[in-house]
Amino acid sequence: MNVKVVYLARLREALGCSEEVLTLASASPTLGDVLTLLRERGEPWSYELGEGRAVRAAINHEMAASDAAVCAGDEIAFFPPVTGG
Repeated sequence: MNVKVVYLARLREALGCSEEVLTLASASPTLGDVLTLLRERGEPWSYELGEGRAVRAAINHEMAASDAAVCAGDEIAFFPPVTGG
């Protein structure tokens, strides 16, 4: 199954791309599976998306936790937390 992955703000610059289509082999992947797949690429992916880094995720514009299900055609966005005022 294919999903669209979007990288925003500092992640776009650090990873050198703003979006990509990712093919997932699992029949019922989670957001955590996507993160694992991306981290396995090595640096800078493993650092920027690593445990303890300030990164949030959304699936189809809805905030999501690592156990959230991912479906074919979903758009997954990774971004640093933002504050406003």
